[in-house]
Amino acid sequence: MTSRRLVSHLAIAALALAIVPVSLGSQLAAARSALPTTEANITRLTTNLMEQSQFSHHAFDNAMAGAFLDRYIESLDVTRTLFTQPDVEEFARYRATLAESMREKGDTRAAQAIFDRFVKRLQERSAFVSETLRGAPFDFTGHDVYSFDREHAERPHDLAAARELWRQQLRAEYLQKKLSDEPADKIARSLTRRYEQQLQTMSALKTGEVLEVYLNALAHVYDPHSDYFGHEQMENFSIAMNLSLFGIGATLETKDGYCTVRELVPGGPAAKAGILKPGDRIVGVAQAGKEAVDITNVPLSRAVELIRGPKGSVVTLTILPAGTAGGSPPRSDVIVRDEVKLEDQQAKARIVDLPTEGGQLLRVGVIDLPSFYSDKVGGGDERRSASEDVARLLRKLKDEHVRGVVLDLRHNGGGSLSEAISLTGLFIRKGPVVQTRDPANQVEVSDDPDPSVQYDGPLVLLTSRFSASASEILAGALQDYGRAVIVGDSSTFGKGTVQTILPLGRVMDRAHLPHTYDPGALKVTISKFYRPSGSSTQLRGVASDIVLPSSSDMSDVNESALKDALPWDTIAPAPHDQLNRVAPYVDTLRGLSQRRVAASLRFGYLAADLTRANEDLATKSVSLNEAERRLELDDTKLRQTERDNAPPAAKPTTYDITLGNASVAGLPPPETFSAETAKKAPEPSTTGAEDAPSPGKSAKKEDVLLNESIHVLADYVGLLRG
Repeated sequence: MTSRRLVSHLAIAALALAIVPVSLGSQLAAARSALPTTEANITRLTTNLMEQSQFSHHAFDNAMAGAFLDRYIESLDVTRTLFTQPDVEEFARYRATLAESMREKGDTRAAQAIFDRFVKRLQERSAFVSETLRGAPFDFTGHDVYSFDREHAERPHDLAAARELWRQQLRAEYLQKKLSDEPADKIARSLTRRYEQQLQTMSALKTGEVLEVYLNALAHVYDPHSDYFGHEQMENFSIAMNLSLFGIGATLETKDGYCTVRELVPGGPAAKAGILKPGDRIVGVAQAGKEAVDITNVPLSRAVELIRGPKGSVVTLTILPAGTAGGSPPRSDVIVRDEVKLEDQQAKARIVDLPTEGGQLLRVGVIDLPSFYSDKVGGGDERRSASEDVARLLRKLKDEHVRGVVLDLRHNGGGSLSEAISLTGLFIRKGPVVQTRDPANQVEVSDDPDPSVQYDGPLVLLTSRFSASASEILAGALQDYGRAVIVGDSSTFGKGTVQTILPLGRVMDRAHLPHTYDPGALKVTISKFYRPSGSSTQLRGVASDIVLPSSSDMSDVNESALKDALPWDTIAPAPHDQLNRVAPYVDTLRGLSQRRVAASLRFGYLAADLTRANEDLATKSVSLNEAERRLELDDTKLRQTERDNAPPAAKPTTYDITLGNASVAGLPPPETFSAETAKKAPEPSTTGAEDAPSPGKSAKKEDVLLNESIHVLADYVGLLRG
């Protein structure tokens, strides 16, 4: 079993069955008479697979079962405001027997009992909200605050204490709407309906959907990238993963009860609109002209059904931005559903003629690689390949005599491992690119076998927290070889693990476990990645040689922020070349960049945004004084006006290079940016979003991180010339 096969998200059944322990079938078959229901058999199988097939091979003992029970409770009550302390003490009676009863009998009575209590608390909260909103209006003249971060807060000691928490949360939501100048009667109707809809949605969940929430909590206790897909979710798996033909163009997953954006599909509606980013949580979905439906704690399959829709239709998403606590004020944004065009997902390039201090032009190239794709196009033999496409673009850049290249991986969440290896080989002679370790500590080294080099000139990699998996393999290898300067966030995401999909139906058939419907699938972590140096990319990612201020670097979008992430470690290095093209110059490059950043107006705006965001995260609360909040809004508008009136930065002449025109002799007409053109461009928001525009957004919008990486490249070219 090679690492190239392991990286596939949709591993074939033969591969899935191959990692199931031989003894497992007989163990389960011997116990199948205990509770011969489909749900019981799914539970027994999932429990056994997680402890025997997941990378860490952690036994499902009492300690693990206790952690799982806590995770399930937390997944239902993320804000710790529904279950009271007596509730949790009552649930504790399951701890002593949970491991044995699930492993041997597939007993899910704890799941249903806790869920039933959850629905009861939702009923009580919905009634409380309705009654409260019918009463006297809220007063917002005091100086109290709403503390929205309750991750480690004590649970309410009784229902009276819970109602006080509900009241404060309701006041915060009411004030948020009031600041948008909504009339009081509309606010009351909207909030009443929101809580009623959540109650209706959760009350309507079928047994299999409750089981999905339960077993997903079990998988997440082992590591954050293992998941249980219920049969309904598995039926929607391709849509849930891509949402491209009839949706918003985002990969979604469930984390701690939230429908969370894992990555954006390049060229999709969400990427083009610049509204979403990885780590954002979608907590509400509203169809055109209708009230939003709360989707917190809702199974992913249900959330997907609400988000997808006909091409051209409108959906309004209520979003908790990445890096904010669960109870912080959300925002609403509108997205028009559309399909993703093939060309928007492919690699593209540009040539930039950068003026230098001596009055000369320095020609450099930029390649934007949204993913490591590799698939067939249509029904024929034509194939899309990231490495082949980048090779074509590099040939064009060399033909046009660029002096250096920036490879932009900021929005690249990974893809095909074989493509990452081949693409690394475009910049180095043959040698190891990645090492893969399995649970038996067997290590496989994957090499670039091709001694040819497509591009041997100065190279800068631009990365972010959103650069993950295969992107980190490429960046880590080129850093280990001393081949490229890494610029961007302090480090990449830090996902250095491999998952495979186990179709449970085939496993159950093999083990003679009866089931009356498709039992879904289990996504299991089975291997870890390591760089040629032996250092894992897990948890720590790939650190930048030159760190630039950016909004993504302060968010919680990284592996280390995930609960129960596998640890960082090292193995023996694989012998590889030491080109030493970076270390002699990196201190000088870093100093030059820091001076430019300090003098930059746009980086100054970004630094101010980051300071305010960090202050908000540190306080973890929001004022419930209306006058104070309106002053904050006025200050925000004033700062935006100041930015709107700021003089635009001069922009160099740029030539767009696509796969369509890469083979055409000469350059296309240049896109020249003047000060007048820049004034018409979309202005950056006050959230610091201008530092990393999403793929597909207007090229006229200033991209301060890319601009600075180009200047780092120019400095690098100058130093290499001596």
